[in-house]
Amino acid sequence: MATEGVGGSGSSSEVENDLEMKLLRDRFRLSAISIAESQANKSGMEVSNVVVACIADLAFKYTERLAKDLQLFSQHANRKSVNIEDVILSAHRNEHLSGLLRTFSNDLKDRQFERKRKKNDKTTA
Repeated sequence: MATEGVGGSGSSSEVENDLEMKLLRDRFRLSAISIAESQANKSGMEVSNVVVACIADLAFKYTERLAKDLQLFSQHANRKSVNIEDVILSAHRNEHLSGLLRTFSNDLKDRQFERKRKKNDKTTA
């Protein structure tokens, strides 16, 4: 909901942000519903539309909270953007997920190192 300015109406940027947020929430909801229905079908289960909608809303709220946490972690480290360490830190309560994220991060670093090494090999040849 847009906040009202001095003139009594919300600014156009606030209205645009609200519209973008609603569109994002709707797209997220549709994706979550699609995933939940697909998984239910694979498992041979039926899930009521109310439950699927609830799952989609909870997932969106969780994602909003995660995004705010990531922003706070990066700000605390005096950075303007979120990095992989912030994502790993956000998963600290889930040991399995933290381990998977660390492995993924290390794999990414290894790939970047290999690309740099191949690039250097080509320039020196």
